[in-house]
Amino acid sequence: MKLYHGSYVDVKEIDFSMSFPNKDFGKGFYLSDNYEQAFQIAKFKSEALDVQPVVNVYEFDEEILSHPELLSVKVFKEYSEDWADFVLRNRTSDNGESIHNFDIVYGPIANDRVGLQIRKLIEHDITFERFIENLKYMKGITFQYFFGTKKSLDYLHKI
Repeated sequence: MKLYHGSYVDVKEIDFSMSFPNKDFGKGFYLSDNYEQAFQIAKFKSEALDVQPVVNVYEFDEEILSHPELLSVKVFKEYSEDWADFVLRNRTSDNGESIHNFDIVYGPIANDRVGLQIRKLIEHDITFERFIENLKYMKGITFQYFFGTKKSLDYLHKI
């Protein structure tokens, strides 16, 4: 299958040190199987820098996800308490690093207002159930792939 990474640069080599801390599934490399979604992310990132958006394209054999002897994989098939707790713990990690050791994580994307929702939860302005609802992506459920280890990158090939 093809996976897409929206950016403002052509990614020649994936470098985890360039990854932002405290993201949904931790510090790593994020992709989508939806080109338009990746393009919109690239467009958003590039507008601030006044450069052209770049969608990097990769080939990935999703069969790997069902081989636990090869990679450690976490899959969230829908919005759930486990997913929301996982996102919350990664987003609030003290050192900015991932709170897990999975090679790949697949699951829903949280909406763009995650920080606000976390603050509301921590300040007890909303319940955990409301937190889950508020994290749902406004345009409907969309999924992301997180590659978090060098080992996982062996199965991702740039086209």
